[in-house]
Amino acid sequence: MLQALEGSQAVAQAVALCRPQVIAAYPITPQTHIVENISKLVADGQLNCEFVSVESEFSAASVVLGAAMAGSRAYTASASQGILLMAEVLFNISGMRVPLVLTCANRAVSSPLSIWNDQQDSMSVRDAGWIQLYCADNQEAVDTTIQAFKIAEATELPVMVCMDGFTLTHTLEGIDIPTQEQVDQFLPEFKFSRTLDPRNPISVGTLISPDHYSEARHSHHQALLNAKDDIVAMDQEWAKISGRESGGLVSTYGDDDAKIGILVIGSVFGTLKAALVDAPPNEEPVKLIKLRSFRPFPVEAIREACQGLDNLIVLERALSPGGGGIVGIEVLSAIAGMENPPTLHNFTVGLGGRDIPLEILPRLLEKVRTNPTPNQFEIFDVELDRLPEEDR
Repeated sequence: MLQALEGSQAVAQAVALCRPQVIAAYPITPQTHIVENISKLVADGQLNCEFVSVESEFSAASVVLGAAMAGSRAYTASASQGILLMAEVLFNISGMRVPLVLTCANRAVSSPLSIWNDQQDSMSVRDAGWIQLYCADNQEAVDTTIQAFKIAEATELPVMVCMDGFTLTHTLEGIDIPTQEQVDQFLPEFKFSRTLDPRNPISVGTLISPDHYSEARHSHHQALLNAKDDIVAMDQEWAKISGRESGGLVSTYGDDDAKIGILVIGSVFGTLKAALVDAPPNEEPVKLIKLRSFRPFPVEAIREACQGLDNLIVLERALSPGGGGIVGIEVLSAIAGMENPPTLHNFTVGLGGRDIPLEILPRLLEKVRTNPTPNQFEIFDVELDRLPEEDR
């Protein structure tokens, strides 16, 4: 049913439709509205679920870890410093191969303090061993949330659904909320092969010697690589029920014969898509590449999307200080295996919630035309005259 909803409200309804049995959360902007709406559904008797109000994000992650291990479908959500406070437990959850879902309402990480959007938080835990799926709009956030539960339970890996804070979480859109019957048709009852049972005791997360640690890491790594098939399959299966695809691992928009591509992650895809629609007829053709799955990283799908390109712009909303682009360096590594790889140009924009206007498209194209130096990183929208000379 099509409803005018804030992104957070819509995700709360999507979570409820998946019939979670335990939810634990701690409020943090801009995630608060998600669990606030879920708690109201529980309080009003519309969702039969144990909602645990905890004293920190570390505790929230710990509660859902225990709940999933005890055999319950579990969910939590957080952002920014909350994700970082969870970090130790995030590694434990994935290392023990516990299936649960977390929504990250992407927000800048302090200091300096910022409550606005970029993707530094989820990027900072990209090596925690979670599947990470990024949403371009609120409809995708709803559909990806529903898919995430089935992906997690099929792969026995946790899934982090990343949606841009404020840009999506606090934006009102017309969203098609699935029916309970549709979700029940797609998502079976929760079953976990290693549910803790005192009648059949097992040990999980215990000390492991150097003789076996590499094998444990290999197994986890391989499981993430294998999860690419499940991500694509669940997207296609949900499309048969709902009529909507979210793009699998990687999807494209625009001119397939274009010689220049722009690879993006998250809601900036919508900005550039609108800019392409409004572009003058004589503007250079562009192919937009939407990276939905950052973990597992879809090397083959990226290479396929980049076939025929002369130049590829990687536009991201985070950076590795002292290094450069996070997504850019991984894309560069992926396309290095192509026979004729495009020249890569890596830019960061929109840090700390800075506006990304439609005019960014012609500015990016002009930058590549006038300064074609490959493989360099730049914070594209920085205003250097605001800085002292030594910081420029």
